[in-house]
Amino acid sequence: MFYGITDITTFIVGTIVIVLLPGPNSLYVMSMATRRGIAAGYRAAGGIFLGDAILMLLTAMGAASLLQATPALFMAMKYAGAAYLAWLGVGLLRAAYRTWTGTNEESLRPEPGDPSHPFRTALLVSLMNPKAIFFFFSFVIQFVSPDYPHPELSFLILALVVQTCSALYLSALIFGGTGLASHFRRRQRLAASANGVVGALFVGFGIRLAAATLE
Repeated sequence: MFYGITDITTFIVGTIVIVLLPGPNSLYVMSMATRRGIAAGYRAAGGIFLGDAILMLLTAMGAASLLQATPALFMAMKYAGAAYLAWLGVGLLRAAYRTWTGTNEESLRPEPGDPSHPFRTALLVSLMNPKAIFFFFSFVIQFVSPDYPHPELSFLILALVVQTCSALYLSALIFGGTGLASHFRRRQRLAASANGVVGALFVGFGIRLAAATLE
């Protein structure tokens, strides 16, 4: 046992696999990098890092047990998150349609899928991300020994593992996304298709969250 962590190797491998699975966090960061550049991508990544840290802190404080014991609270959080993710998806679908039809003029009012504040929006996406919620509330707690006298140290180490894996993966997406940006600028319909796919995935994430249960 490593500082109250029952199987650190399995946790690292599981974290890498879960981080690599497509989800709202990674798609949003890549979308910001593709459309607005490296700086916007890292501002969005910063929101993801803070959101993950908050979820880890809530897990350490017993939020998973609270949600299991209070079904009404869980349902309220679940549907609020589902609605927000779907709202972002619809905004991206609308932007994709305007790009496809050649009517995507710059507007003074930003669309939900193209926000002026990537950090703030990414933070909300992270806090309402079904993959992140179930990762922290169901997966992480399985690796902390209930007999260890300093569980806060165990959660801190696990959080550092998660954030390191997330930072490496999001950095790869940011630089990969900026590489795609030049191709998208030359091919408007390709950009529209990409936005449409991401928007549809966000709507799908919202539906999946609405139908999910907390194990």
